[in-house]
Amino acid sequence: MKITGKKPWYLEYLLIIIGTGLMATAITSCFDAAGMVTGGFSGIAIIVKAGTKGLYGNGVPLWVTNLVLNVPVFILAAKIKGFSFVKKALMGDISLTVWLAVLPAWKLSEDIFLAALYGGILQGVGIGLVFLGGGTTGGTDLLAAIIQKYMKHYSIAQVMQFVDGAVVVVGMYVFGVERALYAIIAVYLVTKVSDGIIAGLKFSKAVYIITDKPDEVSRMVMEDIDRGITGIRAKGMYSGNDKLMLFCVVGKKELVHLKEMIDEIDPKAFVIVGDAREVHGEGFIEK
Repeated sequence: MKITGKKPWYLEYLLIIIGTGLMATAITSCFDAAGMVTGGFSGIAIIVKAGTKGLYGNGVPLWVTNLVLNVPVFILAAKIKGFSFVKKALMGDISLTVWLAVLPAWKLSEDIFLAALYGGILQGVGIGLVFLGGGTTGGTDLLAAIIQKYMKHYSIAQVMQFVDGAVVVVGMYVFGVERALYAIIAVYLVTKVSDGIIAGLKFSKAVYIITDKPDEVSRMVMEDIDRGITGIRAKGMYSGNDKLMLFCVVGKKELVHLKEMIDEIDPKAFVIVGDAREVHGEGFIEK
């Protein structure tokens, strides 16, 4: 079984569209409905909508603010970084804006904690899918990249944290401290869930094998599992004997078969299995 990182272009765009749909659902039905600001341009849009209620019907729609904020940022980023830098982000932002415009606004729950919980999960899954599709949704991601170009002593992550933190603080003054605290819970969930989606789907297993039959085991890995394997010279400190320790990386589903085959070849083999959080190269994620 091969684990390849390169997806067809249409699958990448499908992931971005589905992911932004989930993000828009979280923004409209959880965060906006409950008055929680979780940072980003969507958070600014929620603040603007709340601040313009009465002046403009129910307030300026979220999609309008999101679009107005992103247009100059995209133009500036394309000018500074080049169009290839913003191409996938442009797709993500257009998709998110459309979803914000067409999705009906309904309140997921009257309970603020449930809104923070499920909003964080929905947005985390959405962001994870967008990143797996190779895109972003622009916003503070691009803004941070632009700022970092002129403030190189700060990383993009640090700039993003500052910008998003400032948005949350403004939201605290608009909606109150209690809702801001719930928003922080949502932000934490968004981060954990999106990281889990991105890293979890890329997990592989690093396997170290110490065996008296390295040639047979190596042949089995290369022919039956269809994986590469490396021999590392080692020395048993108790016995003082030189050994050849084998090292290979396999997918999670391949691991069970690998261990069964090793037991058949050498029941006394010593096997160590660890997580390989991300693997680049032939048969795995494309470089």
